[in-house]
Amino acid sequence: MTPIPIQQATRRRKALRAWFDPRGRGLGFIAFALQRITGLGLVLYLLLHMAVLTTLLQGESAWDQFVAFAKSPIMLLFDLLLIAGILIHGLNGLRVSIVGLGFGVKQHKTFFWIMMLLSALLFVYAGWLLFAH
Repeated sequence: MTPIPIQQATRRRKALRAWFDPRGRGLGFIAFALQRITGLGLVLYLLLHMAVLTTLLQGESAWDQFVAFAKSPIMLLFDLLLIAGILIHGLNGLRVSIVGLGFGVKQHKTFFWIMMLLSALLFVYAGWLLFAH
């Protein structure tokens, strides 16, 4: 295997760093980054969820122990993080779909902020439901 020339490797590192640098980026970049990050988080959650379901194979007592752990405050915080990811990813995806169909193209920035405000309101409500009961 041929080694990558130093200039090419440096260029790749700069390109990778540029992807994570929010300076000078527009709202479209923020929306795209949120969609990508929440999508990756939801895929990770799905994999963890599948792994957790294997505790069902270990019997009722193992499942009961997991359920007790899942009701702990730290796990409820992770559930709240999951809800945030679902809301942001889902509502931003809905916005992208609607704009992609040609509706509200000129108001897409306003539409983004409306969806994020709706996400925030639903997130606060979910947090209240999760921790108030």
